[in-house]
Amino acid sequence: MEDTAHTAEEGVEVPYERINPETLYNMLSDYVSREWSELSDAGYSHQDKIEQVLQQLREGRAKVLFDLTSNSWNITSVEEIRKAGEGKIA
Repeated sequence: MEDTAHTAEEGVEVPYERINPETLYNMLSDYVSREWSELSDAGYSHQDKIEQVLQQLREGRAKVLFDLTSNSWNITSVEEIRKAGEGKIA
C-alpha cells in the first residue's frame, strides 16, 4: 500500500530560481509557519527561519516539489527525497 502522507514529496521538482521572488518569499513564509514552529523557542525570528530555508535551497540541501495530483507544493530535504526513493520513509 502506498504511503499517501509523502506523496507530495515525490512530486515534480520546481527549481526555486524559476519561482517569482515574491511568490517564493510567501511560500517560504508559509512553510516556516507550519513546519518550523518549534524554532520559535530557540530565539529564531520568522525572517531568520525564512533565510535558513532559502539557504538550504541555494545549497541544494532542500527542493521545492509540486504534486500534480493534489495541486500542492512542499519544501523537502534532499535526504528525505533520497529516503523516499529507497522506500525508507514509513
